[in-house]
Amino acid sequence: MGSIHVHEFMSVDGVVDEPTWTFEYGFDPKMGEVLGAVTGGSKGILLGRRTFEMFEPAWSTRTVEDDPGAPFFNDTTKYVVSGTLTDPTWRNSEVIGAYDPDRIRRLKDEVGDLYVSGSVQLVRAMLADGLVDELHLFVYPLTLGAGTRLFTDGAESLKFTLGDSQTYDNQVVYLNYRPT
Repeated sequence: MGSIHVHEFMSVDGVVDEPTWTFEYGFDPKMGEVLGAVTGGSKGILLGRRTFEMFEPAWSTRTVEDDPGAPFFNDTTKYVVSGTLTDPTWRNSEVIGAYDPDRIRRLKDEVGDLYVSGSVQLVRAMLADGLVDELHLFVYPLTLGAGTRLFTDGAESLKFTLGDSQTYDNQVVYLNYRPT
């Protein structure tokens, strides 16, 4: 049985949407090591439709010379959770239909470890259904005041165990949590 590993870039106040605000902090090479370890063990990428549609133009033309993560994003099968997307053009992509926790469980069994980035609506649903095995949060030292947050007001209370934490020279903090 596989595991689902969720990666998010997050502000101190919990905003996770379109993290262009991360650019001014740079990308510490040690962050790449963590992401490389997470993606290195993943057999598939699980994405919501919106994130898939943002990632496709950003990643589909990149090469390893552009970004060492490009082969992972382009060569690994991407499983897209969507009730509206029908014919993805990004190679190695498969639409698995609207969100169905049983389908996600089967996918974990069939494929193995799955990597999720962004896809906040999907991640919220999977957290509520007990499908997320690890959260990999990179917390940036700023507040945004507004924006999409991973955890919303009124969401069910969840508890986590800290698996790892690191701080980087760019002032970003990495937190690895496992739901308990």
